[in-house]
Amino acid sequence: MSKTNANTRLPRAKGIDMAAFYSAKECARRVKRIVLPNYNRKIIEEFITILGMKEKFEHYDVPIPNKIVMFGPPGTGKTLTAFYLAKRMELPLILVRLDAIIHSHLGETASNVRKIFEYAKATPCVLFLDEFDAIARTRENNDEVKEMARVVNTLLQCLDEFEGGSILTAATNLEAELDKAIWRRFDTKITYSLPDKKEAETYIALLIGDFSHEEQAMQIALEQLTGCSYADMEQVVLKAKRKAIIEDRRLTAAHIEEALVEYKPQPSL
Repeated sequence: MSKTNANTRLPRAKGIDMAAFYSAKECARRVKRIVLPNYNRKIIEEFITILGMKEKFEHYDVPIPNKIVMFGPPGTGKTLTAFYLAKRMELPLILVRLDAIIHSHLGETASNVRKIFEYAKATPCVLFLDEFDAIARTRENNDEVKEMARVVNTLLQCLDEFEGGSILTAATNLEAELDKAIWRRFDTKITYSLPDKKEAETYIALLIGDFSHEEQAMQIALEQLTGCSYADMEQVVLKAKRKAIIEDRRLTAAHIEEALVEYKPQPSL
């Protein structure tokens, strides 16, 4: 297991200093409160099971999946899933925001894409490409510079050549914008949505945990936060906890309500 600290930038010599590195241990700490819908958890668990049966699948000449694309609204668990996969596979996670590697000279952008994949090919890891649509957008009716199509072509080539001990994960909020050829390169696709009432209840309970609280605080949080993303729920509960700590009191419904007013989550219909 790598000793590199979380969120450190990879060496420039490797050509991907725009990426962040998280050890498997750090990934494990980040997914202590992950809540996955049963259908998504089933897909992930099957994916992991197959990776552990490599020889058997090779015997039957059935390809091993190594690429996952995740899509859905912000804050619904896509990034946490990548961390969870890295934790389960005991691999470091390399996080790259693709919007951050776009260069004014698009030839440099294509070069950055190649370097990222070359690193993952040489070093077993979970490569997580966030904001995937920043580069993987459709080449049809693209109003941007036509040169961007060359970047998409480079990405397609990298996806075709992706092999070895690494796993590729990608996330987007705009799946309809992905190039169809890019879409077809992924053997595993996972849809994310806002949590339902049961999932919200489970997550809020995890967020509050052993923190001393009055029963009504949990009920108010559930009533007010159902319809919000996991990310918004987390921010509201953490803000409420901070208020309780400042006052040296247990968490109350009033703390939750004050946090709601200040944070102003935007529930989706």
